[in-house]
Amino acid sequence: MQVIRVSAMKQSFYARLMGDSVLCLDRSKGLDAPIPLSQVVILPLAVPSKIVCLAAGAAGGGPGLFLKPPTAVIGPGGTIVVPREAGRVDYAGGLAVVVGRTCRNLRPEDAPAHIFGYACAADVTARDLLEHDGLPARAKGFDTFAPVGPWIETDVEDPTALAVSVLVGGRAVAQASTADLPADPWTALSIVSRVMTLLPGDVVFAGAPGAPVPIAPGDEVAVEIAGLGRLINSVAGAPDDAARDEGAAPLQ
Repeated sequence: MQVIRVSAMKQSFYARLMGDSVLCLDRSKGLDAPIPLSQVVILPLAVPSKIVCLAAGAAGGGPGLFLKPPTAVIGPGGTIVVPREAGRVDYAGGLAVVVGRTCRNLRPEDAPAHIFGYACAADVTARDLLEHDGLPARAKGFDTFAPVGPWIETDVEDPTALAVSVLVGGRAVAQASTADLPADPWTALSIVSRVMTLLPGDVVFAGAPGAPVPIAPGDEVAVEIAGLGRLINSVAGAPDDAARDEGAAPLQ
């Protein structure tokens, strides 16, 4: 089943993608009939409390984890914004595991029962800032630096041997397999859950099996995983008025 998150009838909800329509999966919304896709707004797939990413070495139980903030998430068709302070920006495509049930201290064999589904994802990194800082928070935490999509696939028989391609301008520039991830998805979930509690909607980025590729404003980039679809995003430079008031109420 292909699941997307949409806004319609002044409500947001997860829905099953059914060709040119969607079906709300939340019965409490009172939306029992299919809704034409033309009448919904597609939202970023996940509303995670956190995005936890595995790096090389994580499978051995070492410190191979880093976090991205929820504000880094964008969906299919969203724009990756290159910050003005960044030089080289890299894009690495890989597998996202979307958590379906709260879990802590999972064994790998128990992980499947806690997984809602899988999606394509990308780890975007301001490479020069990472080298300068020596820490990933700034270099990997910018808004738009965690594309996820194009949908959540809930029926994946074997996520451990899927072909992964990264495309720039429609041309494949890197190819790999989920067999080359630092850890299989179940082990990845187990590793993370031994450090922190995972909540429904959290995203575990199981790693990028191929080499990162540099991207620049004007590019169209994509990660494609066999059976999971193709996640396409554009790349743009930061606008001159990047600092703006979003109208949020001040803390009292």
